[in-house]
Amino acid sequence: MKFDVVVIGELNVDLLLYGEDVAPSFGQVEKLVDDATLEMGGSSAIFAHQAARLGLRVAYIGKLGADAFGDFMRGRFQEAGIDTSGVVVDPEIKTGLTVHLVRGADRAMLTYPGSIAALEPEEVDVFLLRSARHVHVGSYFLQKGIQRGLPLLFERVREVGATTSLDPGWDPEENWDSGLREVLLHTDIFLPNEQELLALARQSTLEGALEHFREIPTTVVKRGASGAVACRDGSAMSCSPPAVEVVDTTGAGDSFDAGFLFGLLEGHDLRKALEAGCLCGALSTEKSGGVESQPDLRRLRPLLNRQREG
Repeated sequence: MKFDVVVIGELNVDLLLYGEDVAPSFGQVEKLVDDATLEMGGSSAIFAHQAARLGLRVAYIGKLGADAFGDFMRGRFQEAGIDTSGVVVDPEIKTGLTVHLVRGADRAMLTYPGSIAALEPEEVDVFLLRSARHVHVGSYFLQKGIQRGLPLLFERVREVGATTSLDPGWDPEENWDSGLREVLLHTDIFLPNEQELLALARQSTLEGALEHFREIPTTVVKRGASGAVACRDGSAMSCSPPAVEVVDTTGAGDSFDAGFLFGLLEGHDLRKALEAGCLCGALSTEKSGGVESQPDLRRLRPLLNRQREG
């Protein structure tokens, strides 16, 4: 089977706790929260779910523990039609977990890495990679196990005619290195948010940071409520997201990535792909969690056509 997108990514669940007073108090103090949900977590997994909702054929390469959280993630992938033949189940580790303490538009996060950083280059199904039109990696800085092997994996992917993309995510250690520059030599599409790009480039302005990464064929910078900017061949263009009632911004950038790449894989030009990304990112915020309000193709197409006509 030929896949449109193969994702090499981290796997974890998200436990979201909502309330005006979600800050924990030690000393065995119990507090009540307003709501709680268990959702598919991980930047790469949320990306994969959105790509599948848009009708792309998606396969996933990652690692899970042999536990209830791992079963939950595999079940959600199967419901979405995502191929999991490349997912390694390791009884020696636990599936990763992020607890989100959500207060209004703000949140604090506590993460147990577990399986998030556990995938090693030798565990990647290279035959699955060779069946891809495109290979995407998210949360680069969290995926410590795979980092050393990514330059060669990306190089081989491009040799067989596929394209590559990378979303670095935030570096918890704030070193902004970990071999990323070498991987970017084999990356077609770079997808940081603005804060990540500025930190990586060690620049104070968006223009200066984009110039710092001018050797990458396409760089797309996510700017939250301000939309996104795409740069290719020395020229830049931007898009603004539609007005929506924001409930939860979890994974909005990952849904943007999937919408943008969907546009390119469908053969659209850069501007229309950027608009598809902005729509997916914005619409994904209308419900709690990262995947519950991701648009499918039936919802996206008329909105995208309307935006183009306007």
